[in-house]
Amino acid sequence: MESKITREAAVALLKKYNKDPFHLQHALTVEGVMRWYARELGFADEEEFWGLVGLLHDIDFEQYPEQHCIKAPELLREGGVGEDMIHAICSHAYGLHVDVKPEHLMEKVLFATDELTGLIGATALMRPSKSVQDMELKSLKKKYKVKTFAAGCSREVIEQGAEMLGWPLDDLLQKTIYAMRDCEARVAEEIKTLA
Repeated sequence: MESKITREAAVALLKKYNKDPFHLQHALTVEGVMRWYARELGFADEEEFWGLVGLLHDIDFEQYPEQHCIKAPELLREGGVGEDMIHAICSHAYGLHVDVKPEHLMEKVLFATDELTGLIGATALMRPSKSVQDMELKSLKKKYKVKTFAAGCSREVIEQGAEMLGWPLDDLLQKTIYAMRDCEARVAEEIKTLA
């Protein structure tokens, strides 16, 4: 899998269509989570690809929410993104906006963790530390069960993702906490330069 786009070009493309600091932070977080999973799951040689898929996964969401992952291929092609990356990005909206099914392990990880990073982020903000560094699985599970908490983060999609991966839900939750711990400081630093 080749990126066909540098990270610098991917960041510029992201910023072209995304101005909201929340969306930029989400993109950086999902990039960091995808990079962690690439290393964790034995795909370290594909870390750049996994990361850039995470960075660009919501390229069209801010400006074209009703056409999420329908408008994305056009924007990504204009930015010089390769077809394998476009497929990977669009597959995270499978069953919602598109019928591009996640096939590669990386696509399944993106599908499973996209909504989950939002839920973990919202849970972190409720903590005195405002951080995932001291978050435990039981705290996340408590918030996970409250359907009105971070209601925009679909539990159904998260559970579908865990099933797709063949992982118990608790494993997906715990691993994604670790992934977010790993990238939290870098995301906080970089968002200052982007937002």
